[in-house]
Formats: sequence, structure tokens, C-alpha cells
Amino acid sequence: MKLNFYLATKNANKLREARHILQGTGILVKPCPAGVIFPEERGKTFEENAFRKAAHLKEFVGDEPVAGEDSGLVVEKLNGLPGIFSARFSGSGDDAKNIKKLLGMLSRYKDVTDRKAKFVAVIVLLGSHGKLTFTGEAEGFITFSPRGGNGFGYDPVFEIEGTGRTFAELSAEEKNRVSHRSAAFRKLAEYMLKM
Repeated sequence: MKLNFYLATKNANKLREARHILQGTGILVKPCPAGVIFPEERGKTFEENAFRKAAHLKEFVGDEPVAGEDSGLVVEKLNGLPGIFSARFSGSGDDAKNIKKLLGMLSRYKDVTDRKAKFVAVIVLLGSHGKLTFTGEAEGFITFSPRGGNGFGYDPVFEIEGTGRTFAELSAEEKNRVSHRSAAFRKLAEYMLKM
């Protein structure tokens, strides 16, 4: 039986990461069909946003399984911000502006222990089984300045706990072994392979 699902995103980086994470599992990650426009994210949680994306795409692909994914950075000292607003934290989808705003808000915290953060990814899978949710997290700290040239989003300022390296200082292979998204997609794969 061929295992596959549509990924409800227009973000090419997320699609590439999902395919890389699931490489070798036999699970095919299909891109969102052209012409699909997702409504603005209005959910109050990562799960709600992931579900809304999946439910919207399901209207276009019928019986095919669909996975919606929402993820973001949660910073303790900022009461969980940027959280569900991670992609548009600065009022735009610009990674550099989002990072600048984040570092500005944390500038008074000089001790790395006050800069504790985590990345969270939530995947909602909709299919014949109904609705299933898979979550992954990565613990770490926000650095004082960006480091590394790989990845996207907040990767240059997120140092993974116990490594001394940011996500942007890791190769795609290294990141996909320890990232929040990788943890969530591996749980999804485990489920699909048992179906």
C-alpha cells in the first residue's frame, strides 16, 4: 500500500524539511496543489492553526490524507511569545526583522539561563482515521546574536540545549535528527507505518 499525504503549507522550506525527515520511510509528502490559498491564521494554539490548514486543504483533495503543521518559538521570559505569531512577529514574514525584534525584547537578559526557549511543532493529520495530533519540541536558548548560515526562521538565534550550536550551524541532516519538526514527523511516520 502506498503511504502518502498532502502537506498543507505554501512554505517551501517546511515541505523540503518534511520530505528530508521522512526520506527512506516510503512515505510520500505531496505538495499543496497550485491555486490553494490558505486563510489567515486565527487559531489560539499551534494545534488549532494546524487543524485549520489541514481542514482547508481537505476541501480541495477529497479523501486523500492531509497533514497541517504549525510551529513556532516559545520564549519563557516573553510569556510564550512569539509563539503562534512566530512567522509574523515583526508584522511581516521577514526572518531578519523577526529576529531583530526578538533580540531587542531580550536585550536586558544578559544571563543565558534567562533566555530559555523551545521550538514547538504540532501536526494534525486528517484522513480515514479521523483527526490525529503529533507534537515535537526542541529545548534551547536564544543567543545574543545570529550564528550560522543554514536553516530558516529563528534558526540562527536558537541554540540547542547541550550542543553549543544553533540550528543554523547544523547541516540539514544534523538538524533533522534533533528538531521539533523532525520529532513530530517521526511520530506521524510511526503511526502511518503501523496502519
